Amino acid sequence: MTRTTLQSLMWPEVGLNTEVDTYMRLLEGSAFSLRDQEILFGEKGQAEFSTYANLFNIGKWKRCCALNDLALTLEGEGTFELVVFNAPRHRSWRLLANEVITLKAGEPLTTTLDISGTGYSTSVIFFKLRALSTDGKLSAARWETEQAPLRTPELCLAITTFKREEAVAKTVSRFNQFFETSPLANHIHLAVVDNGQSANLASNDSITVIPNENLGGSGGFARGLLEAKSRGASHCLFMDDDASTHMESIERTWMFLAYATDPNTAVAGAITDADVKWRLWENSAVFETVCQPQFCGLDLRDQHSVLAMEYDTTPRRASNAYGGWWYFAFPVESVEHMPFPFFVRGDDVSFSLVHDFDIVTLNGVVCFQDDNFSNKESLHTLYLDLRSHLAHHMAIPHMDIGRKATLKIAARFMLRSIVQCHYETARALNMSFADFMEGPDFFAKNADMAKRRADLTAIRHDETWVDTVSLPEPSKRRFNSDKGWVRRLMKYTLNGHFVPLFKRFGDHVVIDAGLRGQLHAIWGAAQITYVDTDNRKHMTVRHSKRKMARELWTFLRLSWTFWRSYAPLKKSWQSGYSNFANEAFWQEKLAPSLTNGTHAEPEIEHA
Repeated sequence: MTRTTLQSLMWPEVGLNTEVDTYMRLLEGSAFSLRDQEILFGEKGQAEFSTYANLFNIGKWKRCCALNDLALTLEGEGTFELVVFNAPRHRSWRLLANEVITLKAGEPLTTTLDISGTGYSTSVIFFKLRALSTDGKLSAARWETEQAPLRTPELCLAITTFKREEAVAKTVSRFNQFFETSPLANHIHLAVVDNGQSANLASNDSITVIPNENLGGSGGFARGLLEAKSRGASHCLFMDDDASTHMESIERTWMFLAYATDPNTAVAGAITDADVKWRLWENSAVFETVCQPQFCGLDLRDQHSVLAMEYDTTPRRASNAYGGWWYFAFPVESVEHMPFPFFVRGDDVSFSLVHDFDIVTLNGVVCFQDDNFSNKESLHTLYLDLRSHLAHHMAIPHMDIGRKATLKIAARFMLRSIVQCHYETARALNMSFADFMEGPDFFAKNADMAKRRADLTAIRHDETWVDTVSLPEPSKRRFNSDKGWVRRLMKYTLNGHFVPLFKRFGDHVVIDAGLRGQLHAIWGAAQITYVDTDNRKHMTVRHSKRKMARELWTFLRLSWTFWRSYAPLKKSWQSGYSNFANEAFWQEKLAPSLTNGTHAEPEIEHA
């Protein structure tokens, strides 16, 4: 009977990720060839694959795909001891195989595994090789099944790009190579939505390039979804334009969707910082007043941490879980709402929240992002964040948290900006709060964000990154934020804003831009200088009671308006959301870009 490959061995890849310990664990006597993509063994050399990239999560395959047949196929040369472990949570590991095998060049060797019975509901499977001869070699490994898939997904990959010509060109080149070799090529199509109309890419049988008006990520991915529907795709995969993921991730996703028993199954990719590829930023997330990345900071090289994460993510996710659009695959038939016109920031959250997707994360399906979210934060992005955070709780009935808790969301954004001396951000947040209270019609009328982007740029003066020639000198710390009394004093005075003459004796601090979200670093500071990762740019903000009072007073007035108008505003959001998250709205909005070649607006600036 024909066997189908569910998951192939994933190798480190130059230009993507070469953190070997996230792929394999090599003991003395074994070595990895990055050029040849194979592991070489001396006598007694060992390699183990209980790793993030290459373990097999049998718990997820059992729960979501009712998998009842599994085999391991190896290719290489030499004689080995093969050990296959079933590693359930909180129980003894069991051997599924412990055999002496001989691999011969050009002759794949398959070992069938018994996965019947109990002990697999929250468990992973992995294998280990110990060489019994010299000059051993492992060149390939794959988990296979004789079980037939439930469907043949027709997958449309939708990438939205804006004036990142070099990044998207590399992506298209990688996909062209992928389509030449992948056995799934006939069932996958790439749609590149060019919001900047500047990519200068050519379409072919596997790739369609779509010039598009710049209506942000919302408009770009809405266009991509419309393309998927027009092609008759069964599934759509939203991806970043640099597509910084292994092509094996796409094949794993396709296979999982092919076997999923629930047609609402979706796959969310994890994400790491490209500068620290072993450190996870997010493996899916949940939204409850704020976005909460799951497993943030987890070390993907650590076996204990990886296994714990895989166990934790095996059960069905909560209804407030969501997947980021750097990598999110979902069934087209299950789509009841198109993206809402947030422009960017929040469109992926609401898209998950309004659908009953069973969101699954798969080990090894991860993107390597160039910049972390802290470095991207600016008054522009926080303006967008606040209005989307409020909208999620007001527009989606099962996310309703009431008047007081919703107002607290806005208050946290505002107070955080004030204690950081980010008064221009505070002004942008007041603008965001006011725009949100105009209801969903405001978002539809301002889908391109052209006016608001110009308004936000006009108010930014101090919160601007400048080239670093020399940095302000930090002062000797008078306020040690490790001390409890300092933290309490700064918290209750909004970091000295209610302390007379604080501007004169508050500390001057210089901190890494990646710490912008950590208030511990700036308690007691009257002058704060943020320095980017490469120490090439910096930004300095300073304490001002006058600016604080102006923005806080405006916020209090807006809060009173929100409190009084809460009931009709919620009704407006809940009734109006679907008016602009549908095909008719997007077809009308996007039509001019096809007929008139509308020029795109400048993108939002990031730090």
